[in-house]
Amino acid sequence: MQDLQELITQQPYTRLVTPKRILFVILGLIVLGCLATSFYTVDADEIAVVLMFGKSVRQAEPGLHFKLPLGIERAINVPVRKVFKEEFGFRTLRAGVRTQYDTRDYADESLLLTGDLSIADVEWVVQYKIKDPKMFLFSVRNPRQALRDLSESVMSRVIGDRTVTEVLTVGRIEVAAEVEEHLQQMLDLYQTGLDVATVTLQDVNPPEAVKSAFNAVNEAKQEKERLINEAWRDYNQSVPKANGVAAQRISEAQGYALKRVNEAQGDADRFKAIRSEYQKAKTVTRRRLYLEAMREVLPQVKEIYIIDGNANSPIPLLQLKE
Repeated sequence: MQDLQELITQQPYTRLVTPKRILFVILGLIVLGCLATSFYTVDADEIAVVLMFGKSVRQAEPGLHFKLPLGIERAINVPVRKVFKEEFGFRTLRAGVRTQYDTRDYADESLLLTGDLSIADVEWVVQYKIKDPKMFLFSVRNPRQALRDLSESVMSRVIGDRTVTEVLTVGRIEVAAEVEEHLQQMLDLYQTGLDVATVTLQDVNPPEAVKSAFNAVNEAKQEKERLINEAWRDYNQSVPKANGVAAQRISEAQGYALKRVNEAQGDADRFKAIRSEYQKAKTVTRRRLYLEAMREVLPQVKEIYIIDGNANSPIPLLQLKE
C-alpha cells in the first residue's frame, strides 16, 4: 500500500491539480454560465415578458437583449403579432387547396337553440390576437379555454334571440358582428389579454335529422316568393300600360273636344263678321255670297241649264260636255 501511494504521488498530473487551479476552473464555468444565460432574443412577431424571481418587471421589444443570469431573471416570449384561430363545430386537419376536415362529430359545440325553439347547427371561427402579454400570462390560467367557453356562451345567447329562419338566411352577418362585439367585452371583463380580430359563421344548417323536411319547407317558401314576384311583375307591366292607354284616350278626347270647340268658335266668329258686313252693304254682300257659292257649286255640276221664267220647258243653252 505504501508503495502504491508513492507511485501515485510521483505521477506528473498530480502536480497540475491544485486548489488554485480548481478555483479558476469553477470561476470560468460560472462566467460561461453567466454569459450563456445573460442574453436572449425576441423575434419580430413577439414581445418578451421579463420575470425577476417570478415577478414581471419589464417587457422587451424584438431584438437581442440582456437579463440577469443564472435564473435571476427569466424571459417569456409571447407572439403578440400572430393571429390565432379557434374552430367550433368542426376541426381543420390540413388547410390548402383541398382542405381536410376532421370527420368526428362536434355537435355538442354547434347545436344551438334559437328564439323560436328550433335547433340550428352553427359552425363558426374566431380569430384573435394577444394584445396584453402580461394579462395573457398571469390573469387567467388558460386563456385559450376561456376564449372557447366565452365564445360558446355568447354565440348561444345571440342565436337564442333570433328565429331559425333569420339565422339560416339574412341574419348571419348581424349575428357574427354581435358575437364579436359581446365576446370582446367579456374577454376584457375577465382580463384575458386577448383581442378578437373576426368572428365568421362558417356554416349554418338545420340538424341532420330534420334537414330534408326543412329543405322542403324552404323550397315551398321560395316557390311562394317566386309566384308573388311573378304576380308583381305582371301587375307592374299591365297596370301602367292600361293607365297609359287610358291617359292617351283621355288626351285624344280632350284634343278632339278642343278642336271642335275652336272650329265652332271660328265659324261663329266668321258668321258674325259676314253678318256685320252684310248689315253695312246688303246688296253687295248678297251678290258676293251668291257668286262665291256659284264658284264652288258650278265646277261640280255635270249639266247646266238656264231657265226662262216665262217659258214652259227648260232650254239647253250651254253644251259643257263637249
